[in-house]
Amino acid sequence: MQFYVVYIREAHAIDSAAPMGGGAAPIVEDPLHLAERKKVARTCMRAIELEELDALVDDVTDEAARAYGGWPDRLVLIDVNGQVAYQSKPGPWGFDPDELEQAILLESGL
Repeated sequence: MQFYVVYIREAHAIDSAAPMGGGAAPIVEDPLHLAERKKVARTCMRAIELEELDALVDDVTDEAARAYGGWPDRLVLIDVNGQVAYQSKPGPWGFDPDELEQAILLESGL
């Protein structure tokens, strides 16, 4: 089973409606091009210590975020047939990593 992080539009870019950053949180601008978004994704993945996971980066038209209701963040499990097997409530408060773990175990037959 493979796991990926899908990086979508940064919710707290300094030029966004809810700017944040500083200290341990990176200060980034909302990218205008895919190459810029990939760079921001690497920065943010490193900051939250997820760089050991492969990251897929949503395009700047936010196609994946719109398709899966990803903003501000969400846990989604896609099965081997490309179907949504689990989708959390919007995070960070609405999702439960233990629920995702149970869905993964169920999907993998463990």
